[in-house]
Amino acid sequence: QVQLVESGGGLVQPGGSLRLSCEASGFTLDYYAIGWFRQDPGKEREGVSCISYGDDTTYYLDSVKGRFTISRDNSKNTVYLQMNSLKPEDTAVYFCAAFLPDTVQTMCYPGRHMHYWGQGIQVTVSS
Repeated sequence: QVQLVESGGGLVQPGGSLRLSCEASGFTLDYYAIGWFRQDPGKEREGVSCISYGDDTTYYLDSVKGRFTISRDNSKNTVYLQMNSLKPEDTAVYFCAAFLPDTVQTMCYPGRHMHYWGQGIQVTVSS
């Protein structure tokens, strides 16, 4: 069964940190770009960060640059999103997805080129 499973979400205070994990099963992440996306109720889903499979090129949404770091461990078939200095506006459901082509600088958005999606995980930043 092909699936992506997110973990690591939860409730954190402003300024805190969380690390999200996206683990694949039923297929290998080695030949897919992987992205993290988020969605708040009433808003469109947006691309937060993506990483290529070819040379680990990364893309970050402007509002998370310097705070979030994406990485991948192909030996564990897992991609991570380290989120530091979290703000209330980071509150959303976070999804990971596998996609092609590998040009993450231009393709890090939720479109028809997504091959697989995770089920999503809640991140809440609140005092």
